[in-house]
Amino acid sequence: MDEKETFYNNLKSKLEDQFNWPSVYMFKFIIPADNHKLALVEALFGKEAEVLTRQSKTNKFISVTAKEMMINPDEIIEVYKKAEKIEGIISL
Repeated sequence: MDEKETFYNNLKSKLEDQFNWPSVYMFKFIIPADNHKLALVEALFGKEAEVLTRQSKTNKFISVTAKEMMINPDEIIEVYKKAEKIEGIISL
């Protein structure tokens, strides 16, 4: 099992223990200030999601906070796996 698999397995266990499903989950990402990357991050979420963005003081980065109803931990992990394909993204 590689590092990513271990990370996602641990995350799944924590999510199963800490939430009652379905539940609203908050995602936080930091991305380089780039409209294309912002559009890619926003596309990770459904129309019902509440997505807030904030520019950094230096305008080099954008923080993205998204709250969305998730059915189970697997849905959350799926979002993180899609997000990791976006160049320069940091998941918090």
